[in-house]
Amino acid sequence: MTFSSNPLRLALALGRQRRWYFVLTATLWSLIHAVPVLFALAMRGLFDALSGAQAAGLNAWTYLALGLSVDAVRILLFVGGIYTWATWWLELTLHVRRALLSYLLEAHGSRRLPDSPSEAVTRFRDDVNDIGEYFEHWCDFWGFAAYALLALATMLLVDPFMTLLACVPLASTVVLTGVLRPHIRAARRLSREATSRVTDFLGETFGSVQAVKASGREPFVLRRFASLNAVRKRTALRDTLLTELFRSVTDNMVNIATGIILLLGASRLEAGTFTVGDFALFVTFLPRLTGVMSFMGLMVVQHRRTGVAFERLGRLLVDAPVAAVVTPRNHDLERPQRPFVAGAPRPEPFRRLDVAGLTAGHGDARGVEDVTFTVERGEFVVVTGRVGAGKTTLLRALLGLVPKQAGTVSWNGREVTDAASFFVPPRSAYTPQVPRLFSDSLRENVLLGSDLTDAEVTEALELAVLGPDLATLTGGLEAEVGTRGVRLSGGQVQRAAAARMLLRRAELLVFDDISSALDIETERRLWDGIFAARTPGEDGSRVTCLVVSHRRAALERADRVVVLEQGRVVAQGTLAEVSAGRSWLVAAGDGPPAASPHARREPTL
Repeated sequence: MTFSSNPLRLALALGRQRRWYFVLTATLWSLIHAVPVLFALAMRGLFDALSGAQAAGLNAWTYLALGLSVDAVRILLFVGGIYTWATWWLELTLHVRRALLSYLLEAHGSRRLPDSPSEAVTRFRDDVNDIGEYFEHWCDFWGFAAYALLALATMLLVDPFMTLLACVPLASTVVLTGVLRPHIRAARRLSREATSRVTDFLGETFGSVQAVKASGREPFVLRRFASLNAVRKRTALRDTLLTELFRSVTDNMVNIATGIILLLGASRLEAGTFTVGDFALFVTFLPRLTGVMSFMGLMVVQHRRTGVAFERLGRLLVDAPVAAVVTPRNHDLERPQRPFVAGAPRPEPFRRLDVAGLTAGHGDARGVEDVTFTVERGEFVVVTGRVGAGKTTLLRALLGLVPKQAGTVSWNGREVTDAASFFVPPRSAYTPQVPRLFSDSLRENVLLGSDLTDAEVTEALELAVLGPDLATLTGGLEAEVGTRGVRLSGGQVQRAAAARMLLRRAELLVFDDISSALDIETERRLWDGIFAARTPGEDGSRVTCLVVSHRRAALERADRVVVLEQGRVVAQGTLAEVSAGRSWLVAAGDGPPAASPHARREPTL
């Protein structure tokens, strides 16, 4: 079974999520939709009793009481049905979204989203809602089907000929469904794609506000935004037009059916073969029968939409198995939720990291080739080189964030086969060249859900030299950092990311040019704070660091410097040993060394 399989098969597999709760919900809604048959029969008896056509026995008051009792029971069923459906809907959509997010986060780090994050958000929102609506249709289906069968059987017993004529307009909705179905599916797909492009553009625009304002390109951005929305408007109008056309035609079929009953019923009423109660019965049944037929047509349309939704989710997950989404998990929203982050057990103490023959790149662009070096416990190892030498690619390949083509990475003498899952806290922590902050408070950006005290957060901020800045931030730890940390300076963003890393108390800290936005004094204090940090454990040794940097403050503290040129290691040793013949390294600290004339450009990540 794949994501392009029949949507019903996928839904059945997904429906195992609290299956009996779904059965209860479907049962309640089946009764809600089927009970009106009893109300229609009560109205028939009431009108016959009032017109004198009812034989001796039950009187008008009895039928009126029966009708009111049926409605009262239906109201109680509504209360239970709404509660169970709302609970199950939330669990189902949460389950799918959580499964999607878990797979994207826990999968190999070299996997990247096939489209933009904004497009992924659209799929998380709209496509998951389509799947939820498909289940909603199945909850309603059984009750509508029972109502239709009982209503048609009763009408056939009263007057078969009139029933067949009245059902002709209703049957036409089935034909209309078959005609419009492929067009509705195509229109929905185009509408979703247009919405995704608008969402994608908004995400990119909000992430580049400063660049747009600095270049004075606001009018061009607005024109592009208007152009994308014009396309979205056309596709959305076409999608809505087809859906509303179908709904309008099916809704008006009840008027045609009622007209047929009026025309044929008059002569039958005069002949005495058709009573006022029978007429009331037909008029009561027909609107809901039309609604049932319309529902059946829309259910077919929703079936197609759900197929599109599953296909889009499959493309989002690239190579994910269907089981990644449909396997049941216990969410139990009716009980208090546990803390977001549970304390992970400490791994065995770090002793040694060995990188042997590591080769990695990005498509046709070569990154690093045959890189070999070692990091011992408590060491401060700096990887340096000219722009485009492959420094960032080396770190990302080591951590499993880009696919390696050859070589091995070993931790304490054992080869690491899934680096992306292995190199996470508390084993290692990583701060990239451009750290990412969330639109939340400074405290939450450092904690990331961890159950730690403000004292521990403040200690980490002090080690990262962000403590003095707290006094200048409105709200201190509660200061909102804005989208991607836009309210902080570049140096503050990097130091907040460093504090987040230090709070993890990992065995190995990996920095990618974290001091590039810092002045010399702040950088010195940052490295002093990191040197003051201690690895968890009995020995209390200095924290182990693997650092990409060209700055003298880092190079002078290095136990070993690894020099990269054109993706290869050309020297290893102390700063004094590797500086011989490299004037750019001797002058390190004045700025990033220029790329070698023969350097291959390293792709920006």
